[in-house]
Amino acid sequence: MRKELLTFPRVMGIVNINDDSFSGDGTLDVDVALETAIRMAREGADIIDVGAESARTNREAIAVEREVDRLIPFIEGFSRACELIDPRDDLQIWPPLLSVNTWRPPVVEAVLQTGQCDIINDIGGLVDDTNAKLCFEYNCCLLIMHTVGEPKVPHTGQRYEDLWGEMETFFEDRLKRVRTIGLSDDQIILDPGIDFAKQCGDNLEIYREAERLTQFDLPILLPISRKTVIGDVLGIENPADRDAGTIACLVRGLVAQANVFRVHNVKAVTDSVRVIAAIRGQ
Repeated sequence: MRKELLTFPRVMGIVNINDDSFSGDGTLDVDVALETAIRMAREGADIIDVGAESARTNREAIAVEREVDRLIPFIEGFSRACELIDPRDDLQIWPPLLSVNTWRPPVVEAVLQTGQCDIINDIGGLVDDTNAKLCFEYNCCLLIMHTVGEPKVPHTGQRYEDLWGEMETFFEDRLKRVRTIGLSDDQIILDPGIDFAKQCGDNLEIYREAERLTQFDLPILLPISRKTVIGDVLGIENPADRDAGTIACLVRGLVAQANVFRVHNVKAVTDSVRVIAAIRGQ
């Protein structure tokens, strides 16, 4: 996994099986979600990141059973669907890796039991070690995202005296814990958590100094797609109208040596990655 993510910029396509996604692109119809995932795969997505619960804090958490019931049919259908199509080109990871965006251990265990999940995208910040232990047990990769407090709880008042100092301490702690459990560096991805318990200035600071994340010598996922910070800078309320700002964040992330870019508009970002790679001679 590590080699695949480090050798070329990778695009992660976002699929939401819910009806309250901040970007307005969610669906409760699993067949429609699968169609979206296959379209993204055709457009060049290296990873599909599927979630069944919005991370928005102004929405109640859904029941564990409901989240599982939304995810399992998608997971079971995804690999079969990929068998019917071809990759975009020989630069793409094929078949695309499947990432599940969740944070509650019962959901994590349920999706890992399918044997078809490559990455757990844990937006909970590893408040305990349960999800890391499950990833070790099922030999799955774990994406560790920086945040403060539990998901689904507003953190709009969060302030940092030293944002980077706190993020570095956070990742040092989480890495020590997951390595003690037994996860290898091939199974770990880091995410600075843009928009999670952060203000506009915090997010801009992360983009501005994103090279600092390379100190951990691990794959870095940089969330760039239609983020609130883009809307704040450009005065754009509708997330779907923020794709130009997304490309600006992509370019910054490539300069900063980020490895994975989580996006809604896979075609635009994949096209941009291919052109930049050609200019670089990759």
